[in-house]
Amino acid sequence: MLIHPWDAPGDDTWQRWLTTHDFGQLAVNGPPGEPPFVQPLHFAYDAGRREAVTHLARPNPLWPAVEANPQVLLSVVDDYAYVPGPWQAEPGTPPEHGVPTSLYAAVQLRCRAHVVDDPSEKAALLNRQTGHFQPEGGSAPAAAGEAPYGRLLSGIRGLRLEVTDVRAKFKYAGKRSAAVRDRIATGLADRNGARDPQARAHVLGREPA
Repeated sequence: MLIHPWDAPGDDTWQRWLTTHDFGQLAVNGPPGEPPFVQPLHFAYDAGRREAVTHLARPNPLWPAVEANPQVLLSVVDDYAYVPGPWQAEPGTPPEHGVPTSLYAAVQLRCRAHVVDDPSEKAALLNRQTGHFQPEGGSAPAAAGEAPYGRLLSGIRGLRLEVTDVRAKFKYAGKRSAAVRDRIATGLADRNGARDPQARAHVLGREPA
């Protein structure tokens, strides 16, 4: 992923973003001559521990690849929007000469994967995930050997993804003039597509709602 200086966010930016953007794709090296395995999944990122936690079904074909090579990549992309060319034309330039582009936020976590099979450790990992996604509660805690979830623990394996490197890119017209950025923000507000409000907030330098 190419990251220009004007697209590079600070650690506090991408870490805050990951607290609310917690669905990504885990890429794991496949066998020689084969493409990587790519698994969509929810995860919970813990900045203090510098790790993400998740789990997958035991029959998932990804497991042998993880055990053969625990170096994996967790990729998250969101808040994206297409920008038509005329929105990017600098003042005094014909609108039809503007260059179309994409706006997006992307965080790639390079990780060392640790497989979790101990029932008590799996239960603790699941409770961490549930605490992230359901802070309001409402579900019974997982505990090894105890109802309602204890008997289900054998059907999954947990993953602790120890973060060893981070590449983050927030591409939101950072090198464009104030006039162009204002035009893009106005265009996104008028269009109001699925992710346009979030992209507009980034263009304006604000936290997305």
